[in-house]
Amino acid sequence: MSIESQVQAIEKMLETILANDPAYFIVEIKIRPTNNIKVFLDGDNGISIEKCVSYNRLLYKKIEEPGMFPDGDFSLEISSPGLDEPLKLLRQYRKNVGRLVEILLKDGIKVEGKLLEVFDAHIMVEEIRGKNKKQEVVQHNFPFENIKSTKIQIVFKN
Repeated sequence: MSIESQVQAIEKMLETILANDPAYFIVEIKIRPTNNIKVFLDGDNGISIEKCVSYNRLLYKKIEEPGMFPDGDFSLEISSPGLDEPLKLLRQYRKNVGRLVEILLKDGIKVEGKLLEVFDAHIMVEEIRGKNKKQEVVQHNFPFENIKSTKIQIVFKN
């Protein structure tokens, strides 16, 4: 069984587990050649460690039962994608409206601003340029096809 078909099988198992909890969704599944399975889940209001542990137990049993990995030779980690991970899904963009983001465009240009709106094909970001009296607010529309990555920026307030 190829890694790609293993990922698809695990995704189907996980979709059945998540079917009762529509607030949670799969962001990404990775399988290393060492049979280390990493699953990244998120929720419309985030996901708790307790939920990750619960889903880990359920998914572990589902992977183990059919003997997908000979001799049970696999490890499973379920977590939320960290803040350092770029947004991958439209649903992630939508849950982060109002937050500060850093967008790296495919042409190498970086833009920091507030994520204002998310549409099916693009996002709207408000950038503040300059300081004090020379400050100007610029709104950008970035088509998803032009975005290389979008990361949430953490703001520390005094």
